Amino acid sequence: MLWIFPDLETLSRAAAALFIRQAQRAIRRSGRFVVALAGGQTPRRTYEWLAHPACRNTVEWEAVYVFWGDERCVPLEDPRSNARMACEALLNHVPIPPDHIHPIVCEGDPAAAAVRYEAVLRRFFGEGPPRFDLVFLGLGEDGHTASLFPFHPALEERTRWVVEVEGTLPPRVTLTFPALNQARRVAFLVSGASKAEILKEVLRGPVDPRRRPAQGIRPAAGRVLWLVDRGAASRLE
Repeated sequence: MLWIFPDLETLSRAAAALFIRQAQRAIRRSGRFVVALAGGQTPRRTYEWLAHPACRNTVEWEAVYVFWGDERCVPLEDPRSNARMACEALLNHVPIPPDHIHPIVCEGDPAAAAVRYEAVLRRFFGEGPPRFDLVFLGLGEDGHTASLFPFHPALEERTRWVVEVEGTLPPRVTLTFPALNQARRVAFLVSGASKAEILKEVLRGPVDPRRRPAQGIRPAAGRVLWLVDRGAASRLE
């Protein structure tokens, strides 16, 4: 499903409203809401809206559990850290229990960090699959999402939920297709004319997740939403 908004501000309000709806539904259904957050600049405004009193007071934060789709291997205080951005924009401003926040701790050895984070997920989800109630994702100009990059070996992973991503500076850790495609709802947030060509390729072009990894996000029993602004949608007919 594709939703087109006039600008990033209205897109961000809609994404915040989606977060709230999904949280309320999940908590009614199971007593908890499990979300995987995205990094980058586009979702920051969504997180800031969720921290606003008008939104903040509509979520039972004590029942929210936060994970991340990927992370750069930098200290948590580094400005490039996805976890730091989400904490500054949202998590430091809402009454979520600290032990419900699960950042990817990725200093040092990326492979060891991936193993540790998969262990965290498996402890949390138990014997079942990693059924996130909501996953926020972005879209890179090369078609990557999370830290799943074109032609990278991580795209071929079929059993692990978390893998290291070497060959980038800094290295990264990312959730894999087997983890992301268990989500109940995936929402891509895409803003700006610089994303127009790749968005058109992902949505209208041949399906080739090796070239355009975002096309590999196809939840087995969930839905994918694309929340995009006019700039990003400018090449769509």
